[in-house]
Amino acid sequence: MPIPERSPVPAQSNQHVLRPTQPRSTSLSTVLAMTGAGSSRADLAQIQVTGIEQRSHAVQPGDLFAALPGAQAHGARFARDAVARGALAVFTDAAGAELVGELDVPVLVREQPRSVLGELSGALYGNPSERLRIVGITGTSGKTTTAYLVEAGLAASGLSTALIGTIETRIGGRRVPSALTTPEAPQLHAMFALMVEQGVDAVVMEVSSHALALGRVDGVRFAVGAFTNLSQDHLDFHADFEDYFAAKRRLFEPESPIAAHTTVICVDDEWGRRLAADLANPITVSTTGSGTWQLIGEVSAHGGEQEFSATGPEANVDVRLRLPGRYNVANGLLAVAVCTAAGVDPAVAAPALATVDVPGRMQRVERGQDFLAIVDYAHKPAAVKSVIATLRGHLAAGSGGRLAVVVGAGGDRDAGKRPLMGAAGARGADLLIITDDNPRSEDPAAIRAALCRGALAVQEAERGEVREIGDRAAAIAAAVGWARSGDVVLVAGKGHEAGQEIQGVKHPFDDREVLAAALERRERGPQHDNTEQSPQGTDAEDLTVS
Repeated sequence: MPIPERSPVPAQSNQHVLRPTQPRSTSLSTVLAMTGAGSSRADLAQIQVTGIEQRSHAVQPGDLFAALPGAQAHGARFARDAVARGALAVFTDAAGAELVGELDVPVLVREQPRSVLGELSGALYGNPSERLRIVGITGTSGKTTTAYLVEAGLAASGLSTALIGTIETRIGGRRVPSALTTPEAPQLHAMFALMVEQGVDAVVMEVSSHALALGRVDGVRFAVGAFTNLSQDHLDFHADFEDYFAAKRRLFEPESPIAAHTTVICVDDEWGRRLAADLANPITVSTTGSGTWQLIGEVSAHGGEQEFSATGPEANVDVRLRLPGRYNVANGLLAVAVCTAAGVDPAVAAPALATVDVPGRMQRVERGQDFLAIVDYAHKPAAVKSVIATLRGHLAAGSGGRLAVVVGAGGDRDAGKRPLMGAAGARGADLLIITDDNPRSEDPAAIRAALCRGALAVQEAERGEVREIGDRAAAIAAAVGWARSGDVVLVAGKGHEAGQEIQGVKHPFDDREVLAAALERRERGPQHDNTEQSPQGTDAEDLTVS
């Protein structure tokens, strides 16, 4: 059955408004009581709202408009537009009320309105998360892959599933592109209500540190919470590593209002072990030592696939994955443990993992070439190091196979990780090509320079050849041109993304398509090589170090 939706959001938002078709009505007097807000209007009991929205362009008739303070502007500046689109009331703080001025609709005022937005959103949609089996997965790396694996395991048991994550939101088989790893609370609870309406039983969702820190998942009742690992990322948003870890902990701490009923923690790193030690009865997963779930024997890898056996409470299972890499063994074992915690027989869940391919995660691109070409989302130092180690393992000992890595770093994000990424690439690759990722508002050359500094700081004897090619399409073509039989080419950083953001404009660019085109040109021969350039044009190979 197709998912019904209300009128679409204007094209510039690139999102859909997913709402239940049979919305509940709640009086503003009830909203006032739930939130502790104040209002000078006396007729609140007569006004019934049927939804809540904090994006003015997405407001539907009957909504309560949540006008919250933001990083760039206060949402109250858009209140008149929201009212023109049908908002029946505005929920804001004192500063917002002053900005709003006189309106024809009630203005509800509360200090720190965001602190109650999640619970309010859930209540307005009938607390749908209480009627769903919701699995939340957090951590630095592995959230997306683990989410896909868990969804497959739950679906194998006959449950109707939904997926919310970085790549897509999927409900009843329909895919909706994701703008945020975890949507804002009003959209999230509206989606949950639609899922209930559509007969969904279980939801698997990625839970980002931003979502936890900003209250996007407030009001959600998690059946299972899972932790993958922690490494450097998002330190442009979090004050430090401890602050980053504290945000992740919100999904697990018993005193947290969103604490999951059951917790599953991968303890392969120090942060997982530290988290598990602080919890009363966590289910632990380990590929390196002991845990509630742990490996039996060795991992068998062949042809980009791998198999392993694991033991857990009263169950042993065999798992096969279409995904290479030791970190995917951890993701796979975590998925089995999560499915079991969610009430699925591991003997049913485990075989389903063998069917999963994850877009942009160790995704092979094949156009008849005699070497391996991979696109991966690795955009953090630890992830770059890990994927390089995995692909190094793919190269047979004594075969003479070499590894080329194409990587950049995003602008307006954690600048501290850039030299670390450059160093990881230089140390692990035979050829490292430093290029542009999503420069956003920053100078692309300055971003590349930071990666180059890290790469060239690696001692010459320990690093491969380093090149800088600003144009991403040209960089990918150069790596393909360099490769010979038995080599590996890795294009890292953007994975599934279909655009490249430069100075506020998102240009069409998909690493998988660009890599495929370069491979096809190679197979056709040099006479067909009319390489298209990326949107920002081509910088010459202005840095070549062997």
